[in-house]
Amino acid sequence: MARRHLERHRTTRIGWLRAAVLGANDGIVSTASLLVGVGAAHVAHANLLLTGVAGLVAGAMSMAAGEYVSVHSQADTENADLARESAELRHDPASEHRELAEIYVGRGLDPHLADQVATQLTAHDALGAHARDELGVSQALAARPVQAALASAGSFALGAALPLAVTVVAPQSQLLAWIATTTIVFLAGLGVVAARTGGANPWRGAWRVTFWGALAMTITAGVGTLFGAGP
Repeated sequence: MARRHLERHRTTRIGWLRAAVLGANDGIVSTASLLVGVGAAHVAHANLLLTGVAGLVAGAMSMAAGEYVSVHSQADTENADLARESAELRHDPASEHRELAEIYVGRGLDPHLADQVATQLTAHDALGAHARDELGVSQALAARPVQAALASAGSFALGAALPLAVTVVAPQSQLLAWIATTTIVFLAGLGVVAARTGGANPWRGAWRVTFWGALAMTITAGVGTLFGAGP
């Protein structure tokens, strides 16, 4: 008996991976930038920690709500398209069959074979065939609002906790340097992990994430220094 060929594809990770990477990156960058910006204004250490904790909680809740609403909007659009396609299959199946066959012709099949494929797929799962090949909606890529919200909020909190922990343990006299340096390391690590998980070049991923994080901290520190109450 021939051994079954198994393949693992990374597209099944797109839903949660995008939300998790976005959340972790935003957690690290926004919290570190907030701490650097406020720290540059020479506030007390206790106030700086309070600012960081407030940023973590507010950011995680914001990420969860934002991801849920945006991904739910995507899900609503997908469901509306599927409902419309289902109605069209009931009311005019012949036209839908021709439409599906034309899609396969456009992908390289000859008309006769395309018609056979459309006939068999329609008999097996007409709505599934149109959802996948006409609308581009598949089970692997379908919108999952709750999954996206939880992944984004959880990863934001974990990301935000990193610069916050550095703020707790770093010496007061070198606090901003510690936050900035460790944040660059955290972002580079996130870029590598995210790229490897998604099958991309890890060094390119690390550079991309690190560059924008460093830019955000630099601008925020400049604002904090400009408007700070300290010397």
